[in-house]
Amino acid sequence: MAGRRSYFDHAATTPMRPEAVEAMLPFLSGNFGNPSGSHAESRRARRAVDDARDQVALLLGADPGEVVFTSGGTEADNLAVAGAWEAMVATSPTPATSLVCSAMEHHAVLNACRALARRTGAELREVRTGKDGIIDLDALAEACTPEVGLVSVMTVNNEIGTVQPIGSVTAVVRHRSPSALVHTDAVQAVPWLDGRELTAGADLVAISAHKFGGPKGVGALVVRDGTVVHPILHGGGQERDRRSGTHNVAGIVSMAAALAATDSDRPSTVERVGRMRDRLGDGLLATVAGTSETGERSARTAGHLHLRFAGIESEALVVLLDEAGVAVSAGAACSSGAVEASHVLESMGFSREEATGGIRISLGATTTEADIDHALAVVPGAVAQLRD
Repeated sequence: MAGRRSYFDHAATTPMRPEAVEAMLPFLSGNFGNPSGSHAESRRARRAVDDARDQVALLLGADPGEVVFTSGGTEADNLAVAGAWEAMVATSPTPATSLVCSAMEHHAVLNACRALARRTGAELREVRTGKDGIIDLDALAEACTPEVGLVSVMTVNNEIGTVQPIGSVTAVVRHRSPSALVHTDAVQAVPWLDGRELTAGADLVAISAHKFGGPKGVGALVVRDGTVVHPILHGGGQERDRRSGTHNVAGIVSMAAALAATDSDRPSTVERVGRMRDRLGDGLLATVAGTSETGERSARTAGHLHLRFAGIESEALVVLLDEAGVAVSAGAACSSGAVEASHVLESMGFSREEATGGIRISLGATTTEADIDHALAVVPGAVAQLRD
């Protein structure tokens, strides 16, 4: 295994799919037009964006006019939180005064909600989960009072991979806070769950291309018909005045191709990757003493494995495994490089010490059985070295 690299950080980003690269290349050279113009070059670019919009909408169970292209998941989440709130305050005769999110949201949502609360004086209610990593629906119902205007619960957690019951979440919100909008960050969900099911019931749905084999720097927000969002970027009025800025034509076309390929391959990928994930998880639990799995494996996506090693600081293990050719992460990619407790694990009720020892091992479409063999060969030794 000397010299081998095994990549287990697909939740952070994925290799680009060949279909996505092929779709992108023509718009990096010959087809360079700005879709906002009127001449032939612009018309070709606009047609490509329109075709991509149709494809993304079809695969997400949306209408083309409901798809807003963004620079990625973070912008999509911020547009959903801030844009929807501002529109609601501006148009409602009795504006909401509170918003709700789960305490284990990605920071793109969590920090957007906190910033909104600071800026507007709105009350933010963060709902914790249990040790299973699933939002407590009773606690959610308690938080959802009539003055709540927005509820955000992610579809799949980026750190431990648990799948949230978005259908049940939506039902609770509709019953308890009838005027509230439901937003879900589905960035981690697309590789593993049918996109047409993700949008069912939710008013706002965010995705990001580089999580499913597309390029970095492009994403989308589904804004259901009848839902209004005020722009957070002001400019030329692209995307029906919801998101100004020159379209990233190459990225948008590439994202559509990656989404189509992911949708086509999803059933076989989920089966194959889930089997490898189970082999890796069972192997490490059996060979490394003091190892525990976070949450229930049956409740997470096929590509996520999250383990805690007693007496180990996660960042030190990440560094040691990297030296041995195995790429994993200590939770969310955005917080890598700083030894800090996982807010996700803390929201689940783990102690600060436990929340600094979690390792996210995320598999993807390109993971192989040889990668599993590699991890099984080096992780036990790395843990033992740190403990010694």
